[in-house]
Amino acid sequence: MRFSVKAPATSANLGPGFDTIGLALDIWNSVSLDTETAADRITNTGTEAPLLHGRENLTLSAMRMLAHDFRKQLPSVAIVADTQIPVSRGLGSSAAALVTGLVATNLLLDLGLSDDDLFERAWAIEGHGDNVGAAIYGGAIMSVPDVHGITKLCSTADLGLTSILFIPDMTGATHAARAALPATIPHKDGTANVAAVAALTVGLVRHDHTLISAGMHDRLHEPYRAALFPHLTPLQEVARTAGAVGAVLSGAGPTVLALVHPDLAENVSTAMDRAARDVRAPGRVVQVDPVSVGYQVSE
Repeated sequence: MRFSVKAPATSANLGPGFDTIGLALDIWNSVSLDTETAADRITNTGTEAPLLHGRENLTLSAMRMLAHDFRKQLPSVAIVADTQIPVSRGLGSSAAALVTGLVATNLLLDLGLSDDDLFERAWAIEGHGDNVGAAIYGGAIMSVPDVHGITKLCSTADLGLTSILFIPDMTGATHAARAALPATIPHKDGTANVAAVAALTVGLVRHDHTLISAGMHDRLHEPYRAALFPHLTPLQEVARTAGAVGAVLSGAGPTVLALVHPDLAENVSTAMDRAARDVRAPGRVVQVDPVSVGYQVSE
């Protein structure tokens, strides 16, 4: 049995939608599996492979977990894991690895799990549903506790926006980004976030750029994580001034994502690149389109 599974990068939160809203992006991790082999073997390839040396392989871990849950034995399999999504940069590389592992095991063991079933299991493993939901279903999604399956907010093909990413050379750790958050926040900040996430959600559903712009402002986590990532606020400010609909910390960072009308993509890219150099934050600025599809399987 030979096949490949790929899953897209994802940006979580989009500002105020903490652990709730996710967006799929056109960068992909893939795994190729071959059971016609005598022994287990895993090979890391791709631009991010050097960062994975000595780390637990999340795809294989997910495969073993799902097989154990169903009390089944995985066959011997050779795996080539191609990692293109930047690792530890707030773009959902671990979520993509997790999803490819669950999808692969579902096929290998003929478990018959639906996408909603896979999503529930991925959420349970990851601890939140934003990244894994976008990696499974594509588009812009909202994960809601106690609601089975995903809430799809929009197909990004109809959104009319592209994304500009500043991807720093530095990596970030999710546990450190979460540790930076206070136990409580002021009531006025909570109220502002409720209004922002409502505007963002309705804006995504309606493809309303004015509402999306009003919604891409956060007081729950970004002000505190800005201490870890000094480039965040300057890049947000210049992106918005250059015409971005909004600019946010992608996931737990350190990547900064701006949503932009394609006609203004070059302006925003140039402004963000210049601002990054001004604050001496090494990294690269790239344009990446949102994608409406999640994981893909090919023979």
